[in-house]
Amino acid sequence: MGLWPTSAPRNPTHRNATSLRFWPCIRSAGVLRGSRSQPQYRVYKTTTVLKPEVQALSQVAPQPQPADRESQFIERFNLIKTKLLIELHKIIIGQDEVIELLLAALFARGHCLIVGVPGLAKTLMISTLARVLKLNFNRIQFTPDLMPADITGTDILEEDQTTGKRAFRFVRGPVFANIVLADEINRTPPKTQSALLQAMQEYQVTASGQTYALDLPFFVLATQNPVEQEGTYPLPEAQLDRFMFMVNISYPSKKEERLIVRRTTMDLEAEPEPVLSAADILHVQKILRKLPVSDHVVDYAVSLARATRPNEPHTPSFINDWLTWGAGPRAAQYMVLGAKAHALLNSRLNVSCDDVRKVAKPVLRHRLFTNFNADAEGVGPDAVVDKLISVVPEASGQEHAQTPA
Repeated sequence: MGLWPTSAPRNPTHRNATSLRFWPCIRSAGVLRGSRSQPQYRVYKTTTVLKPEVQALSQVAPQPQPADRESQFIERFNLIKTKLLIELHKIIIGQDEVIELLLAALFARGHCLIVGVPGLAKTLMISTLARVLKLNFNRIQFTPDLMPADITGTDILEEDQTTGKRAFRFVRGPVFANIVLADEINRTPPKTQSALLQAMQEYQVTASGQTYALDLPFFVLATQNPVEQEGTYPLPEAQLDRFMFMVNISYPSKKEERLIVRRTTMDLEAEPEPVLSAADILHVQKILRKLPVSDHVVDYAVSLARATRPNEPHTPSFINDWLTWGAGPRAAQYMVLGAKAHALLNSRLNVSCDDVRKVAKPVLRHRLFTNFNADAEGVGPDAVVDKLISVVPEASGQEHAQTPA
């Protein structure tokens, strides 16, 4: 199912003269390509002759309005989202908030770190998402003896049977896929964890002096078990910062758990159908990047990120008491992108500060490092974010007007 029509219907009344046939495109603000003030069209010239009454009607025919294009896009996107959720819930029961965060990260070109105890369908959810999105999927089981070349790929020596000459050939690793599941990523040493850094940030892999581009869209989903920490290697700060969201998966409700047990203990087979292709996802990613965001919303995201840094001017006192390190500029970037995705998934093209608040926890929780005082008081990153949201005000219009460009 595609998001956009590939052809325009032909008008049977046009014959033997000159007329114009045009297709609407997508504006730079997210719906039509071209200038924000005037919609642009691709113009195709044909030869027709119009009857006088048809000519009169064509002269007064209303032009397509940007608002119509926006409503059409929202309507199409809602249909796609509904179909996605239906297909996902053929396999996955509940976890609506987790699924929405995964889709938001995918459409925003981000990556997710999923944290949950065993048995909560983390791996099944990711593999089902890949099937519904019609994307290439690879799973990497991270183990203590895993090497970087096991992820990126390696050169092998081959001999030509006809000439007898030997040459090296690069064999691509499992990172060359659209969706990569890094299962239990903290089970492998940091040198192997860092094999994903270039791929996650630059969408390319360098091996033996050669750089190979990855197929887009590229989406890394890593899982962690928060309970068992023996024999694990905590992710370095640079690796954590590459993830847009840290998604915490909680236990299902009693009703959902009953349905899980009933469905998985019977011989029931459900096959989810593909909904979106790689080209459709890239198209949505491009539109999401073009969604306008007011300076008021950007300032609020920046204020939240800056308020997490200890010993900075205007930092709340509880931050100095509880944190040793705060969030960098990438946190504000991801809060704005996450707010765009949240608005789009909720049928809106306007982004508000409420959207920023909705994604503040998954963006900030793995970027805040608590100290001994917070640990002694039982204060975690989520509690710090809650208090930040309550004390950091939105910028007023007057304050923004006084801010130099």
